[in-house]
Amino acid sequence: MRQFRSMIYPYVVWLAVMVVVPMLMILLYAFTKEGNDVTTFRFSLENFARFFSDAVFLDVLKRSLVIAIVTTVICVLLGYPIAYVIASGPEKSKMFWILMITLPTWINMLVRTYAWVGILQDDGLLNSLFGLLGIGPFKMMYTTFAVVLGMVYNFIPFMILQIHTSLAKMDKSYLEAASDLGANKVQSFLRVTLPLSLPGVLSGITLVFLPAVSSFFIPKLLGGGQYVLIGNVIETQFLTSGDWNFGSAISLIMAVIIMISMYLTRKVDTDPAAEGRRE
Repeated sequence: MRQFRSMIYPYVVWLAVMVVVPMLMILLYAFTKEGNDVTTFRFSLENFARFFSDAVFLDVLKRSLVIAIVTTVICVLLGYPIAYVIASGPEKSKMFWILMITLPTWINMLVRTYAWVGILQDDGLLNSLFGLLGIGPFKMMYTTFAVVLGMVYNFIPFMILQIHTSLAKMDKSYLEAASDLGANKVQSFLRVTLPLSLPGVLSGITLVFLPAVSSFFIPKLLGGGQYVLIGNVIETQFLTSGDWNFGSAISLIMAVIIMISMYLTRKVDTDPAAEGRRE
């Protein structure tokens, strides 16, 4: 294997250039003031104090977390039954339905989100259908509903695939044993299937919550300029205001929040199979 060790060097260089160096730059910018040159740095916590002392930014952070949590909960509630039905179906149809779920992800997320603009706008497809039924039109664009719908549509495949993977790998003998012990279908699901599928649910929560809390183009397209989430604030600081120091500080705050959420998810992710055997 030593002869192949040199093959990892290009990946190490790529990782250093594309990941480590940018993160170090964000860390440096976050703890320095604007106007530094190469030779002198003025370290300060001013950027963080500015964020936590401004009620507007805190309100945006709160709104972003709420939207991400709502999106994640909806994805769990919708994704679990879909994954369960697919995993319980015949083998021949499983690949077809998995393909149908993953097929939209082959298209760029920005293009898919633009499609919802045409569906939700005042003279769009949905309002046209409502008009044929004699109801509406309804204001759907530039609302919380539109933003949550766009996020759920874009991120729910990640939830379904993770849960389906856990359900597909589940040992069916546990269900047979539960049935032999007198458990009905509901009891078997609650005591066997659900605990064994929790690792997939938690992985799906991670894959949905993380991009949802930092998304910026979905609220920008479907929420309009007046609907701002924390990702939009970061984008504005870097591309419009040119305040890279403050933008880096917000990015670092979001990185800490994401790491905390990942830690909590990992903390909850126990070994349900072992617990089931102990019971």
